[in-house]
Amino acid sequence: MASLLEDKLFEVSGQGAAPNKDFYQFVITKTEVIWRFWKISVRSEFRKTRPGELKQPHEYYLHDSQLQHQVKVVFGENVLLYTQGLCSGNFDYLARLSDRLLLRVLSFLELEDVQQLRCTSRKFQKLCDSEQFWEQAVRSRCDTVTLEMGSLARELGWKKVFFTNKLQLQKQISRRRQKQENVGTGADVM
Repeated sequence: MASLLEDKLFEVSGQGAAPNKDFYQFVITKTEVIWRFWKISVRSEFRKTRPGELKQPHEYYLHDSQLQHQVKVVFGENVLLYTQGLCSGNFDYLARLSDRLLLRVLSFLELEDVQQLRCTSRKFQKLCDSEQFWEQAVRSRCDTVTLEMGSLARELGWKKVFFTNKLQLQKQISRRRQKQENVGTGADVM
C-alpha cells in the first residue's frame, strides 16, 4: 500500500510567530523528515548566518522532542500531530486519491453521507461543493437532462438545479426560451 504514496508526503512552510521573522520549511518524505530554516534579521551579528537544514529518519523525529517543539511553535499542534502520525506509518490513503477518482467514489454515496464526508476536511469540502460533483449528482439521479436544462445548470449552478423542483425548473427553462425568442426576433423584453 505504501507504494501508492508519492515521495513527498507532506510539506508546509511559513514565517515564525511574531516577533520571530525567521522562515521555516518542514517536509516529510517516505523515508525522512527535513527541517529547513532561514534566519531573517537586520542585526549585524546575523548578517552572515546561512540557511540551515536538518534531515533525519522518521524514527529519530519521533524521539526528537526539541524539533517537535519547534514544529509545534511554528506550525501548530495539528501539524505536529499529523506529522507524528505520518512518521508512525498512519497514512490517509483516501485523501491522496485523485479528485477524478474521489468524485467517482462520491457518486455511490447517499447525499446524507456526502454531507458528513464534506465536514471531514477542506479537500472533501471542496469536492462535495464542486460543480463536477453536483453535475454528476443531477445526471445520475434525474431521468433525462435536456440540453436546455444543462445550459440552465451551467448558468445557475448544478447544485441549485438539483434542489429546485421540476415545476420551477420548467418555468425557468420556459422563460429562457421566451427570452431567446424575443432576442432572436428583435422584440423588446420587459
